[in-house]
Amino acid sequence: MKPGSTRFDFYLTQLQALIVKSSKQKNPALWLYQNNARTPLFMLEGLSKLYAGIHNKKKFTKLKAHFKLLEDAIGQIDYYDAFAKEFTANKKIPKPITAYLQAQAREKIQSLNEILTEKDWLGSDKSRIEKIRKKLKKADWQGEKEDVKSIQVFYVNSINSILEFINQKDFHFDNVEKDLHELRRMIRWLSIYPQALRGCIQLSKTQKSPVYLNKYLTKEITGSPYNNMPDAAGCKHFLLLDKNRFYALSWMISESGKLKDNGLRLEVVKEAILQTSSAREKEAEIKAKQYFGSGQLTIQQVLDRSEELFKTYCKEKNLEALLIGTAAV
Repeated sequence: MKPGSTRFDFYLTQLQALIVKSSKQKNPALWLYQNNARTPLFMLEGLSKLYAGIHNKKKFTKLKAHFKLLEDAIGQIDYYDAFAKEFTANKKIPKPITAYLQAQAREKIQSLNEILTEKDWLGSDKSRIEKIRKKLKKADWQGEKEDVKSIQVFYVNSINSILEFINQKDFHFDNVEKDLHELRRMIRWLSIYPQALRGCIQLSKTQKSPVYLNKYLTKEITGSPYNNMPDAAGCKHFLLLDKNRFYALSWMISESGKLKDNGLRLEVVKEAILQTSSAREKEAEIKAKQYFGSGQLTIQQVLDRSEELFKTYCKEKNLEALLIGTAAV
């Protein structure tokens, strides 16, 4: 098997095992959510996104849509369930708000159960994974050397797309979802691909690392298991990323994620207030902020702080210098 095919097979086998186990449960969607099915789905979505940019665009774009549909559905469950659990411990938040979020989580679980059956992941047919395997067998897989070169080109194009997005926005964010969350999603893929590719991307420390990178090299980041590259195993050709700039990328993902969550916390309570009372939007936002006290940022503060973070990070040219090149053993 060629490297690309092997990578898909690894995560598809993981997902298949979870799907099989979930089919024996009373509530398959809830079981998949509780047993981290989102991780192999993320990896499969990332691989599909990457290979759609390398070869067989139509084939991999369709595969990405299948994985993304499940991953998004689990993400929606997580969104409402995580906030509902967090707010249950906060006595300041009225019970109708928490009840609304719990009801939304149940609704999203039911929605995923319907997708699992309708899209043939579960049920009498259960043919979705086999159909995916058949499509993968017909893909124009490249040898290891050519594959790594193609991944390098894809990585450069991905970085350029991020820079274009930032230049378009001119570091001005108006919306948590469309601006901050979208930009964070774009840079996050750069850290997911190395995990999904299972060893052909490795980190290399340059001799002269700029002093300004030190602020990103916190213990939380440098000690994170998510920042360890998968074992190189039998790989002979590699794409090399600058180690400290990869840490800087990870720091940006983490910090922008904290800001995003802070903003979404306000948004989800505002949504609940609007759905469970006669309050209007501005009134709902003021009420929502009151429940969290001084630690809660306004939406505008979240956007302003995010702008500053990305402005500093991008002016240091960290994305442009992330990719070192290729190497072979």
